Amino acid sequence: MHPESTVKGRDRSRLRAEIVIVLGLSLGQSAVYSIVQLLDKLSQAPLKGQTTTLNPVLDDRQWFDLTYQLLDIMFALVPVALVLFLLSGHGVSAFKRIGFTFQRPFVDFGLGFALAAVLGAGTLGIYAAGRALGLTTAIVPAALDSYWWTVPVLILSALRHAVVEEVIMIGYLFERLRALGWNIWSIIVLSALIRGSYHAYQGIGPFVGNVIMGLIFGWIYTRVKRVMPFVVAHAMLDIAGFVGFALFGAAIGIGN
Repeated sequence: MHPESTVKGRDRSRLRAEIVIVLGLSLGQSAVYSIVQLLDKLSQAPLKGQTTTLNPVLDDRQWFDLTYQLLDIMFALVPVALVLFLLSGHGVSAFKRIGFTFQRPFVDFGLGFALAAVLGAGTLGIYAAGRALGLTTAIVPAALDSYWWTVPVLILSALRHAVVEEVIMIGYLFERLRALGWNIWSIIVLSALIRGSYHAYQGIGPFVGNVIMGLIFGWIYTRVKRVMPFVVAHAMLDIAGFVGFALFGAAIGIGN
């Protein structure tokens, strides 16, 4: 992480406005919708009796479904392009600035796989506890019809979530808030709360689990100063969840 020197005056106002606009176009918007969806679900019936479906079918016809799936993934990455553009300048590429490169593969993949293993077990535990306590909806990680492109699209979907969340919530937000003079723990906590909020539509359990994940990711990021390990970890978690459910979920009863 290469924080900018603290900005002042009019530049601070512009930077605050930029952050609000970026979040309003991406994960901040998702957080607002997610909280409203959670309140909607709570007002209808107990969460334990409801189901949340990820990666749903977008059209009954195969080729249109594939087209919509790919368009959904592609346009979700536009805010990532925006923040990388905004972070570019001063002779340093945004990719290098936040460590979104493959220049340190042993750190990126070693730490990424380790985090995925630990957090994967923790995620399953929190989900099970949330279901037992009635605080989490039944989650169906993938509901696509079985086509030749189902698994590749689910992998692309997992990569999309990993890149969008980690580049924006870790790489971009940490850089910009440091430039505004925020202390590091305030940044870590805010980022974690936003991360939890845009998962709240799944229930209280996923909100808590993702806040914890955000705290861990944020703290480690201040040490390794690279976003790529978290992209790797997040992608591995989502690929295991999406593809694993698509291949074996119905048989072993995942999501119940």
